[in-house]
Amino acid sequence: MKPVSNDDRNSLQRLIKVAKNKTPQSSPVANFLLAWWDAKAYGGFDLTELWHVDHDFVGDMMNVIRIIALEQSSPAALGYSEDFATIIKNWRSNVTESTGN
Repeated sequence: MKPVSNDDRNSLQRLIKVAKNKTPQSSPVANFLLAWWDAKAYGGFDLTELWHVDHDFVGDMMNVIRIIALEQSSPAALGYSEDFATIIKNWRSNVTESTGN
């Protein structure tokens, strides 16, 4: 496996920043990221949610899909546990915490 490119990592970091907030973009972005963290615990991602995401963020999501496919590892393995814990707290506080995939 080759390392995550800077562009892809920047895309992931932009999405994490959005998902940590409470804006109209935040909910679908959080859903997308949490489906990667643990879809069974936090829900899958409905692709029609892409209709409600700015095109720049859709591009970032595509880059994150590349990370997921090529790295074949969880966000925790890439060093994003704390960021995802914040997203879970903001969007899924009613769900028992998962450690990720």
